[in-house]
Amino acid sequence: METVDNIKDDEIEFSLLERIPLSYAKGNVFLPLRREEDELFGAVADSRGIYALRDLALRLKLKPRPVRADEQVIIDAINRIYSRTSRVDEVMDDISGEDLSLIATEFESPTDMLELTEEAPIIRLLNALLMEAAKEKASDIHIEPYEKSVDVRFRVDGILSKVLSPPKIIHDALISRIKIVAGLDIAEKRLPQDGRIQLLVGGKNIDIRVSIIPTALGERAVLRLLDRQSGMLGLEKLGLADSLLDSLKTALARQNGIILVTGPTGSGKTTTLYASLLRLNTEDRNIITVEDPVEYQLSGIGQMQVNPKIGLTFAAGLRSILRQDPDIMMVGEVRDLETAEIAVHASLTGHLVLSTLHTNDAPGAATRLIDMGIEPFLVASSLVCVLAQRLVRVICPLCRESYTPSSEELSYLGIDPPPSELYRGKGCTKCLGKGYSGRTGIYELLEITPDIRTMIAERKDAQAIRTTALSSGFRPLQKNAADKIIRGITTVEEVVRVTMKDAEE
Repeated sequence: METVDNIKDDEIEFSLLERIPLSYAKGNVFLPLRREEDELFGAVADSRGIYALRDLALRLKLKPRPVRADEQVIIDAINRIYSRTSRVDEVMDDISGEDLSLIATEFESPTDMLELTEEAPIIRLLNALLMEAAKEKASDIHIEPYEKSVDVRFRVDGILSKVLSPPKIIHDALISRIKIVAGLDIAEKRLPQDGRIQLLVGGKNIDIRVSIIPTALGERAVLRLLDRQSGMLGLEKLGLADSLLDSLKTALARQNGIILVTGPTGSGKTTTLYASLLRLNTEDRNIITVEDPVEYQLSGIGQMQVNPKIGLTFAAGLRSILRQDPDIMMVGEVRDLETAEIAVHASLTGHLVLSTLHTNDAPGAATRLIDMGIEPFLVASSLVCVLAQRLVRVICPLCRESYTPSSEELSYLGIDPPPSELYRGKGCTKCLGKGYSGRTGIYELLEITPDIRTMIAERKDAQAIRTTALSSGFRPLQKNAADKIIRGITTVEEVVRVTMKDAEE
């Protein structure tokens, strides 16, 4: 039997996959490859695959021609290939008028769940949506009801775009199906509900946070996808400049104090905190976190999820973990005075505290804590550094091209001498014509020097702190972003998009 080390996509005849369900292919570790004359080639790992190939060849009136491959190679190929065949629009095309009427009544009366096979149209549609979202690396799926249709939108690289507008008739059944999978109350349509789904999509473990709220035109659902593997990044992969990375590592090496990460919602603060914890996580340290919710499970770290319904707030959780003899504590967010007071107290009594705060820039973090009600001298004593960040889209490497920048772009960059060329993506099949693929961070790091410590204690405002920091080498967000623009990592338009949004706020 011929042996192969890998299976390429262009070697596969996709029409053959329509005859083989995914579960059957995985269960028998078998993937049909192609037809050649009167033979059917298929990748197999053992006798199960040989029998499955023989059965398919008999149906097609061909001779089986098995090709041996490692089991993991076949499973990886199955995950990759089948995810490409589950397009949402194709599923919608397959759902006939008769199926639509079935969808409309599918969840109206009590239904025996055993009768809902994987071929039920609404199940196929939701499965296809989840597969498509995972394939496009979407962070969220929005399902929004309107008068005559339902809008389904994906958020990819921070940008929302519509992927489907099915008729309104399927809305109730689709929401009901999401509720069933998330373990929510299918009959409750008047109150908001939150749930969680754990799935294996294309070989990846994906956690999905489900939020459903009632609106005037029906229930609205948002599903947030958290890929456990890709969500865990090391500090070196966050896009920090070398000088900022060294400064942050120095701050993390301290025994006590507060390190804050600031930025608006969706700017990657939690990813930065997890990356920091991964660096700090050693056997000789006791690390405990209080989060809302726990997004990724970290081995060797105690993680507590807040539950305000039973009185387990950030402050209550933080007070409890102080009795657990922690060396390092991570608080998901400093939201109120009580949480801030306990965090400051912990940092002054020999603990390193990591947390997030909603401010637009790094110098504003100290004044925000003072505005919450913390005494200025306590903020000055406890704060070590503040990292402000945003996420910008990365130019697609396959369709990146150079161009001559305009005077406005050169003015924004403010670099002397000005660059003669910049880069942008013209759009290709890999980036779906967007010109961008993936995201990276832009940062500013404010180290609390003795001068800035004095200014905080004297209640100086954020602008005064920024001016002093600039004179001692502080590089603001736009300056660090300019380096990435010149190196062809991102564009001026993209940086303006994420930083101007803050200016408007």
